[in-house]
Amino acid sequence: MKLFRRRPKLPADRTPALEPDERVLCWAPAPDDAVLVATNRGLWLPGGTRLGWHEIHKAAWSGRELLVTPAEIAQQRNGYAVLVDAPVIGFLLLEPGELPDQVRARVTRSVAYTSHHPLPPEGGVRVVGRRVSGVDGLTWSVRYDARTAVDADPIVEVTDELVASAQEATTVIP
Repeated sequence: MKLFRRRPKLPADRTPALEPDERVLCWAPAPDDAVLVATNRGLWLPGGTRLGWHEIHKAAWSGRELLVTPAEIAQQRNGYAVLVDAPVIGFLLLEPGELPDQVRARVTRSVAYTSHHPLPPEGGVRVVGRRVSGVDGLTWSVRYDARTAVDADPIVEVTDELVASAQEATTVIP
């Protein structure tokens, strides 16, 4: 019985083009001879694209499949972005190792501030401040609930105020 099983090192030919300060945390084989690689900066997908931890809205693990919901910028406003869900990406992982736990932990850790606010007449908005690896301070975004009139002037004004208030509340004064 092996008490300490080491995961095989990621083969050099499977290692994505990492940034100078980026390091591999863990990886898992995926179908079709592909790999998913978690680094301190994000999740490398088969095909060589990386989703930063702050770009992943949700990650769910079923025990066999990792489902990742990326966030997509729908609109850029003054000081924050309006995000929507991009299509869910699923990966069958028969030997997941630490990857699902790392993905969940890193996505969760990227969220420094979150607050939900109801908006009239119906709907609401979630204000989120996230840590982005290599960037000082927080990056701000909002996600509107379904049925919210996202482009209505009163909604935009209230959202601007909510984001400004959140930014002010999280600013560290030296």
